This record gives sequence, C-alpha cells and structure tokens, in this order.
Amino acid sequence: MKATFLAAAMAALLCAGGAPAQPLEKSQAPEKPKITLGVGGKALLYYLPLTIAERKGFFKEQGLEVEIQDFAGGARSLQALVGGSIDVVTGAYEHTVRMQAKGQDIRAVIELGRFPAIAVGVKKGRKFDGPADFKGMKIGVTAPGSSTNMLMNFVMAKAGLSPRDASYIGIGSVQSALAAIQKGEIDAISHLEPVISFLERSGEISVVVDTRTEEGTRALFGGSNPAAVLYITKGFIDKNPNTTQALANAFYKTLQWMRAASDQDIAAAVPEEYLLGDKSLYLLALSKSRPAYSLTGIIDPLGMKSTADMLTKFDEEMKSANVDLTKTFDERFAKRAAELVK
Repeated sequence: MKATFLAAAMAALLCAGGAPAQPLEKSQAPEKPKITLGVGGKALLYYLPLTIAERKGFFKEQGLEVEIQDFAGGARSLQALVGGSIDVVTGAYEHTVRMQAKGQDIRAVIELGRFPAIAVGVKKGRKFDGPADFKGMKIGVTAPGSSTNMLMNFVMAKAGLSPRDASYIGIGSVQSALAAIQKGEIDAISHLEPVISFLERSGEISVVVDTRTEEGTRALFGGSNPAAVLYITKGFIDKNPNTTQALANAFYKTLQWMRAASDQDIAAAVPEEYLLGDKSLYLLALSKSRPAYSLTGIIDPLGMKSTADMLTKFDEEMKSANVDLTKTFDERFAKRAAELVK
C-alpha cells in the first residue's frame, strides 16, 4: 500500500469517519419525494432494514414514495446508480471505497450492517482442509463483483491465492442460490441468510468462514468491517439534502425498531414468501443475523480502514489508489437522524 493510501486511512480515523461539511439545517420537506432505490437481493437478511422500512411505512412517514428495483446482486445495483437509472442504493460499503478510487464520488450516509453477515460454505463431500483448497473450485456468489465475491477474494488472498485461482459463478439471491448447490453446479458458496442456514440445516454445506458475528468478523479481518449502507452520489446529496436526510431518518427509525422488536415481530413484518415456506428456518437465520445490524447508523472509522485494507489485499488497482476515506461516509445525516427520530 502506498503512503498516500495510508495517509488517507489515518485521516479517516482522525476525522471519525465524516467528511468536513457544514451542519445540516432542521429537517424539511424532501426536494425529490419520489425515489428509485436499487438493491441486490432484497429478500436476503443483509437487506432486512430496507424491507422493514418499506413494510412499516417509515419511508412514507418521511414524505417519500420509494420504488425499489431488485437486482441479482450488489454490483448490478451499483451499475444502475452509475448509469443514472436509479437514485440511491442499499449496498455494501466497500463499493464506496472502490468507486472513490475510480474517481466517482459515491458516499454512504447511514450504516445498516456493522458486520458483513456473509458465510462461506463448502459442499458436503468436497475435500477441504483449509482455504488453500479453494483453488480450482467453482464458487457461487450473489453476482460477480458483489460483496460476497469480494469477501471470497479476501479469504483466498489470505491463503496466498488470487481471484483467478477459482471460478466465480453468479447464482442470485435466494431460490436460485439454493438450486445451484443442490444441483451440484458449484463446489462452495459465499452467501447470506437465509440461504446459509437453509443449506447448513439440510447438511448440504459445512461453513468454514463466518462473518455473521463479531467474533467471526474479527477472526477474518482482525477488527470490524462495515457491511450494508445507504449510498448515494455526492451530486444527489448536494442537490437533495432534505431527501437524503429523510432517507436516513427512515432507516435510523428502522434500526431502532429492529433493536426493540422480537424475532417473531420481524418475521411477521416481512412478506410471506421470504419465509421460504418454513418460518422456523427464517427465525433461525434471523437469530444468527441480528448481531450484524448497525446499532447507531455510524460507520466505525476502524471499520473503514479494515475495508480498505481488505480491498488492497487482492485488488492491484486499489494498492496504488489514493482514496480519502473521509469521502466514503458522510456522517451528518445519521447523526441528525438520531436527533430528529424519536
């Protein structure tokens, strides 16, 4: 990693993760009340805060009409944002770091997940003595370039392997992901809940990497590692600060509601089809996912640096990138939401 990158990482710590900016004024009516939001696999528990915000009417409370476009993976929703077909995205924080490195000013405004909540499982019967055995495998991910792919790249890099040492196959979010391993199309899977719990319970995989918990996240990364966020272009933020604040308010209220709600309350709030015809399975997956959700909506600056370090481990472009991590997260909106939302 070059000195410029290290300097940027240290700047992020000193600035506590927020870009220097003027304080926001009192929340006002959204400039753009109709919003198109992209997501890569809405039924996944990684994106549960989005579903809860929608189902509980928290967007409407903020004067927003949100149309959700569900893509096959996070990389696809990012592409849609860059292409201008959607306004905002719920997706992995790491995309903001990668896009800053490419000169595209995309920023998170509220954290939804503080741990990746991704687990890597190896198909039953497949020889596996350690990460080096991933070499030559066909590994299922939600979509190439998505967070499930990036985490797998990091796992392999720690074992001295490169992304080219395995074949990555996009298998989508829930039903298509389950089918891929059940049909023998893949040897391993890097995925999210409820897919992982379903395959674990049926004995079809053995989990070998687990970031659904703080312990598992620290074992892999050596510290925290933020996951799902709401991210937006700086141009949108500058043009629509009240709309951005309204979105942050809705998600902040969601996080607080989820902290107080029981597993049964949450299961009752999601669409019936998300339960996969097995409510007990969904409750199991939910119980394993709950530690991963953000408590404050604020990204830990050490987590920001952890994400940057992860990307430089396997991405040659990132090793030489000059990324100012303070530009990857605008903390004003989450902080203001904590004041506005009661």
